[in-house]
Amino acid sequence: MSTETATQPLTGKALLQKVKELSNLPRRERAKACGYYTVTKNHQTRVNLTDFYDALLAARGIPLSPEGPKDGRGREPTYRVSVHKNGQIVIGATYTEAMGLKSGDEFEIKLGYKHIHLIQLDSDKSGSADEDDSDLDEDEDEDEDED
Repeated sequence: MSTETATQPLTGKALLQKVKELSNLPRRERAKACGYYTVTKNHQTRVNLTDFYDALLAARGIPLSPEGPKDGRGREPTYRVSVHKNGQIVIGATYTEAMGLKSGDEFEIKLGYKHIHLIQLDSDKSGSADEDDSDLDEDEDEDEDED
């Protein structure tokens, strides 16, 4: 037996209540008092702060993991990009795969005042509503410039 959990960790409302009661203690002591620790084969106590914080978030109703499983490769998508020194904006495979895009797919670029719309070109012209919206945005921006 390499490690063992000394007690069953608290979860849910019981965890929240215990953390509130122990608010005067340091975080490691609170985690240990709530059962978030293991005892190694050398009889050392290790506090599991990550599990403790995950349980606290879950008890407060904050989702911990995204919808899909993580594959362990790379970073999580941030939905932000920056302009490179050469003027290019790279969207990245995470986003193109999520949209089901393939090499060679084409887009129309619509420039707004402070935004860029990419409208996928295909035989199904479902982007007409988006085009109308972007034209309105551009008209509004032009009106602001005239003032």
